[in-house]
Amino acid sequence: MWVIAMFDLPTDTPAARKAYARFRKNLLEDGFTMMQYSIYTRHCASMENADAHIARMGQKLPPAGEVRFLAITDRQFARIKVFWGKKRQKGAPAPSQMELF
Repeated sequence: MWVIAMFDLPTDTPAARKAYARFRKNLLEDGFTMMQYSIYTRHCASMENADAHIARMGQKLPPAGEVRFLAITDRQFARIKVFWGKKRQKGAPAPSQMELF
């Protein structure tokens, strides 16, 4: 399973920028990696594990803005098409099932 965190957070005030930075840091500390700006991904062993990470990050949401979490299978993730300009690039390879931290 993959968890994709997508967010649109305000950065118009110093407090909002601090909340944005704190949320981004929390994602990184929980094992998420940046896929592109404001989209972070994390590989999980099962749906139960994905739900645990979504719940943990749901408790650390900033006070303003919008955050969405999407859980997809390895097969669905592998079907993502990446384009750079007009050229299509291969996506990052999915990690093996038995990944140790």
